[in-house]
Amino acid sequence: MKHKLVFWFNEVDKDDIPRVGGKGANLGEMIQAGIPIPNGFIVSSYAYFQFLEENKLKPKIKEKLEGLDVENPVKLHQASQAVKKMILGGRINESLAKIIIEYYESLDTKKAGKLKKILDFGKKHPLVAVRSSATAEDLPDASFAGQQSTFLNVQGEASLIEAVRECWASLFEERAIYYRATKKFDHFKVGIAVPVQKMVQSEKSGIMFTIDPLTNNKKVVVIDAIYGLGELIVQGAVTPDHYEVEKKSLKILKKFLSFQNRKMIKAHVENKIVNLTKSEGGRQKISDSEIKKLAELGRRVEHHYFFPQDLEWAIEGKNVYIVQSRPITTIKNIDKALSGSKELEKDLLKMKIILKGASASPGIASGECRILKSPKEIDKVKIGDILVAGMTNPDYVPAMKKAVAIITDHGGRTSHAAIVSRELGIPCIVGTETATKSLKNNQIVTVDGKGGIVYEGGLSKFQIPNHKSQINPNFQIPNLNNNLKTATKVYVNLAEPELAADIAKRNVDGVGLLRAEFIMAQIGVHPRKMIERGLKKEFINILSDNILKFCEPFSPRPVIYRATDFKTNEYRNLKGGKTYEPQEENPLIGFRGCYRYIKDEAVFEMEIAAIKQVREKHGFTNLSMMIPFVRTVDELKKVKSILIANGLSRAGSFNLYLMVEIPSNVILIDDFIDCGIDGISIGSNDLTMLILGVDRDNSTVAPEFDERNPAVLWALEKVIKACAKRHVTSSICGQAPSIYPEITEKLVEWGITSVSITPDMIEKTREIIYEAEKDLISK
Repeated sequence: MKHKLVFWFNEVDKDDIPRVGGKGANLGEMIQAGIPIPNGFIVSSYAYFQFLEENKLKPKIKEKLEGLDVENPVKLHQASQAVKKMILGGRINESLAKIIIEYYESLDTKKAGKLKKILDFGKKHPLVAVRSSATAEDLPDASFAGQQSTFLNVQGEASLIEAVRECWASLFEERAIYYRATKKFDHFKVGIAVPVQKMVQSEKSGIMFTIDPLTNNKKVVVIDAIYGLGELIVQGAVTPDHYEVEKKSLKILKKFLSFQNRKMIKAHVENKIVNLTKSEGGRQKISDSEIKKLAELGRRVEHHYFFPQDLEWAIEGKNVYIVQSRPITTIKNIDKALSGSKELEKDLLKMKIILKGASASPGIASGECRILKSPKEIDKVKIGDILVAGMTNPDYVPAMKKAVAIITDHGGRTSHAAIVSRELGIPCIVGTETATKSLKNNQIVTVDGKGGIVYEGGLSKFQIPNHKSQINPNFQIPNLNNNLKTATKVYVNLAEPELAADIAKRNVDGVGLLRAEFIMAQIGVHPRKMIERGLKKEFINILSDNILKFCEPFSPRPVIYRATDFKTNEYRNLKGGKTYEPQEENPLIGFRGCYRYIKDEAVFEMEIAAIKQVREKHGFTNLSMMIPFVRTVDELKKVKSILIANGLSRAGSFNLYLMVEIPSNVILIDDFIDCGIDGISIGSNDLTMLILGVDRDNSTVAPEFDERNPAVLWALEKVIKACAKRHVTSSICGQAPSIYPEITEKLVEWGITSVSITPDMIEKTREIIYEAEKDLISK
């Protein structure tokens, strides 16, 4: 069996990873254990290595990769393309092709493991999924953070052979080469097998966890279910039914039914979206007996592996299949950090709700309210207090650092209070409308930042007021995985200069979004008024000094400064602002961003001068610039002309980035790239609002704001893939990756080069990316 080229699933098990890779071995192990999975076979790693030898590709590949600077994205891309071209141009010998085809033709036989003696070549070929399954021998730390190919709905002999070749080539995707090079793995010690599995025409599908992935409760099985194929649940395009089952007794504990407005079905080799009626979409997606059957299968798989499992399942007719199973590697060691969370939950249910608002930063905190009417009163706030204000601005920051939670009357998820709270890692509720009136000084309350709820009274857990008197599960866990490395960069969004030095010590690759607006607010005077008063030099110095506070601790890591994107209503709040700013009904799509720099060059030139001062006078060449809200390609050209005229052009270490936050940026992405930029960063907040036509700070329509909407996901995928094709970097700096791990996983799959998130999500996002990259290599 050692040099066999093709195996049936039931011929391999967990000990055959060197021959059939992790995915192949796992499928074999499950079928050996009697778990119902769709039948299939695996083209072994020996076939791949034989292919390399027969085509004499090893020395050619070695020549392309030897001495390669994998940190240079252009050279990495060129090497990857060259190697993949060699493999795709190689010849698969007739003997191997014949064996693969024989197994393919025999896939529908009742007894897997034997080939049919007489092949019915005239019959309709089955649809199959062709996946990549990376292998490695003597490499215990091989997690292969590179994207590799999967092909669904493959039909026909020629298509199958070509898909196998494509899978082999995907071993040399850029991410895979980068990961092996940085880990110092020999490229030829890593092989690739190709599982070929019969497609299931799912009538119902979903995901199952053999523990509760949020609470780590090992006594329950959690099942999510939808109608149709599983793609929609992965995309987040529909909300699934949610069921919880007691693992031991298989008793159904909870059911949460969701309305599903559409499902995906198979139409020949294509996927088709079909609308559902209210009656159809509102029904329970799977029967109670199917829920129990799935839970029982999950229990069996977990028992077999002796480890909690994350499973994908599908139901076709009366057949229930497990399509994939993998260990839940993201189980966090947070039992101590969150001990008593169930007790906390019970305590909260007993408490009286006195106020509600919008969730802005997660966590739970108890303390005394300290109501501030203006920043002049910040000295009233002591360590352990809960800061209550109409809204906050940079003048409140010293008090915010002492507080264990923040509540405001006004503001949304991008308000000053929300952003700074997430940077500090403390709970925050915004938009309560009445907090400063309904709450009293010295009143003890409990803040649930995730739920957006304020409770009367305190929790015994938090009797001693100090900076530890709060639970923020996103923020207290960070040091557990601070050594993880990923091919996808993890940047941070920052606004407050005073926080930069501490955050720079974390496992972060740079600043993906340095917001200029908070620094401008600290200056407090409209820049036009500064010019009018002859204080241009002072303005430039203050701005450069504050930017320096970010560049110095992060050096040599990149810091990307986003040019000022104050809207007119925000500029009007500065001293003298009402003199220079018009009153606009809709500032979101008004006089802002790139167009402002063209119409008011003098103010923009001060920003340019500040950047040059940091780079040239202080020597921090890790500073680059990003241009926000660029409506047209012509606007970008004009701004570039202004930059060049002021001595700041794309050369050496200075990079110019484009914010993608308007539908025109998505539609004309290639034209914007042609204009000459080094990369883009997707502002998912504005982009989602403008695609869906929703103001997310308007409480009436805010529920419609969702970055997981298919239209938004389509835009993200289009932009990221266009950037990859054109060899420019792509990032995202909206809140989507911080809120929805499933979006982060999709971004990685599409080839994004970095994500930029709030400080409280650095370690969690790094872990999500790490697991997503591992999953990609195993597909």
